[in-house]
Amino acid sequence: MNQSKKKYMGIICIILSAFCFALMAAFVRLSGDLPTIQKTFFRNFVALFFALFILKKNHIPFRTAHKSNRPIIFLRAFAGTIGMLFNFYAIDHMVLSDASMLNKMSPFFVIIFSFIFLKERLTPFQAITVVFAFIGSLFIIKPNFSNVEFFPALIGFLGGLGAGLAYTCVRYLGSHGEKGAYIVAYFSTFSCILCLPFMIIDFHPMTISQLLCLLGAGAAAAGGQFSITAAYTYAPAREISVYDYSQLIFSTTLGFFLFGDIPDHWSFFGYGVIILMAVLVFLYNNVWHKPQENKT
Repeated sequence: MNQSKKKYMGIICIILSAFCFALMAAFVRLSGDLPTIQKTFFRNFVALFFALFILKKNHIPFRTAHKSNRPIIFLRAFAGTIGMLFNFYAIDHMVLSDASMLNKMSPFFVIIFSFIFLKERLTPFQAITVVFAFIGSLFIIKPNFSNVEFFPALIGFLGGLGAGLAYTCVRYLGSHGEKGAYIVAYFSTFSCILCLPFMIIDFHPMTISQLLCLLGAGAAAAGGQFSITAAYTYAPAREISVYDYSQLIFSTTLGFFLFGDIPDHWSFFGYGVIILMAVLVFLYNNVWHKPQENKT
């Protein structure tokens, strides 16, 4: 398969991933009035089985490749779990597309955390896009205590921060010998163990439809993870990551038809700012900055 076809396959896979994650969020909301901890547990419980199957199929041991990676993989699991809990809380209390968009702040947090912890270079252009992305998020959060969605929006924003820290850890672990399937399996196991005692204390009996929705959320999330992994095997992140923002289209559509969600004009403006910054980063990495790299 030539490079052009690989890139198109990568784009298809990442759009499929975006649809799966939008579907996951819809299933989480459809599961109704259940504790966020309980929803997170079942979502990761399903994902754990998928991850263990991949480990067994590929004969990957359930242990770190290097002892020095243990603190980082623990941090990845902890940050990822907190990020997911916050994201699910926002999904339950906000317009679906707003919650999804705040979670999509994670790539900008990756830029910041990679600069702080991985000592990766932060260019002035990247810094400017991060600042404007944060400004865009304020139009979704609407920091006004009279706004009933302010607290869920703030929690959703912090969920994006947690996801950004988790992805930064994945970036480190991937370059230090850890297999993707093991990272996912460790995260899913950690999340289930962390959520289990809280879920037992405040367990809410579920109807068959609620259980099916949570299992659907787990299956959709697994589909999203497999699709995004496949996408990045076909093409590098810098060439296709911007297409991940197609999740906004899916989330807005599902939110409207399933829940009657209609984002206000400020939210749409915030979406536009954040997506514009993502597009500018994409152009910077693939068009404007590429000639400079070739000269060095």
